[in-house]
Amino acid sequence: MNIEIVTPDTTIFTGEITLAQLPGLDGSFEIMNNHAPLISVLKKGRIKILNKQQQVQYFDVKGGVVEVLENKVLVLAE
Repeated sequence: MNIEIVTPDTTIFTGEITLAQLPGLDGSFEIMNNHAPLISVLKKGRIKILNKQQQVQYFDVKGGVVEVLENKVLVLAE
């Protein structure tokens, strides 16, 4: 699936991943391929992504919103 993490100033990351772990208001949650459509609010925390080569990357956010639709994840982060 594809992910795009953007802030008001710049695009932090764009690429193909196999897993995303996000800091939701009610706790962290994971998104994998073919996830059901979703819109959720994010709190301050760390986004963890796992790419196709099984390499892990982390991105700190102050909050934001995530939308998941048709294997595309869009994170609007602060």
